[in-house]
Amino acid sequence: MLGFCALLAQGPAFAEHPTDPLSWLGRISTAGQRLNYVGTFVYQSGSHVETSRIAHRVDASGEYERLEVLDGSPREIIRRGAEVRCVLPDERTVIIDEAQGRRAFPARLPVSPTGLAESYRVRKGELGRVAGLEAQALVLEPKDELRYGHVLWADLQTGLLLKSRTLDQHGGLIEQFSFSEVRIGGDVDDSLLESRFETGEGWRTLNARGSSMPVEAAGWVLEPAVPGYTLTSVMKRPLGRERGEAVHMVFSDGLAAISVFIEPVGEGSKAGLGPLSSGAINIFKRAIGGHLVTALGEAPEAAVRRVGESIRPEVR
Repeated sequence: MLGFCALLAQGPAFAEHPTDPLSWLGRISTAGQRLNYVGTFVYQSGSHVETSRIAHRVDASGEYERLEVLDGSPREIIRRGAEVRCVLPDERTVIIDEAQGRRAFPARLPVSPTGLAESYRVRKGELGRVAGLEAQALVLEPKDELRYGHVLWADLQTGLLLKSRTLDQHGGLIEQFSFSEVRIGGDVDDSLLESRFETGEGWRTLNARGSSMPVEAAGWVLEPAVPGYTLTSVMKRPLGRERGEAVHMVFSDGLAAISVFIEPVGEGSKAGLGPLSSGAINIFKRAIGGHLVTALGEAPEAAVRRVGESIRPEVR
């Protein structure tokens, strides 16, 4: 597989264009994780606009990526294989975690996107242009109110996702990612993948990595089930010496993902319960049996609430 990745990294893959939309989704998924690219993209949600620079390389030693937010407080996300480091210079803090589940633009699709047809009607849209490149549009229309709609624009030659738009049930824009300029293929120099901040003396490092668990060992279940969403991973995450550990469960339909964090709290705690929202992300909190359940994800409020309300201790 690494040899295949290295071959792809040498330059854009000028394969024949797929004719059916599901094949296009597979092509988008592969390109985002296996091609070399360097570019600048813009994120928009409501009145909030943010520009980021990304460099991504795959070679015989693995996958490397650096994403830097160019507006507001400086932030970096650096990926080395399975490890992800979030660098926060203003707080002089580095947070270490593991790459898992859904990833950032332009690698937003799962490795095997064929299951998306169960929850979305997928069709080809019009040809267009994004960042000076010809692009094929793919439209994903949700089959119910438990997920957002999406329009994806993929580079016609390589399949790399150039633009992604998330829509509400009325077709209104929730958020959008779009490259303003991008170079696909060729070499990506080491300097583009290294942090530009010296994270030495005076910085603190927080280890947010959890430990994976078998899904059947979570001790919590989703009853009743929420249509289209299945449990994809379970982890235990540290909360600190005094607070113990949280159970982190992820439910996904292959595109939308809802995380559920279950942590011990004092009986009778009511602080911050109920729904919240921020852009495409919805949050729902609920207390049950001395635990705080927090469900959050890029999914409609109805889906996040149903997942949060349906989580309960497993009875054995």
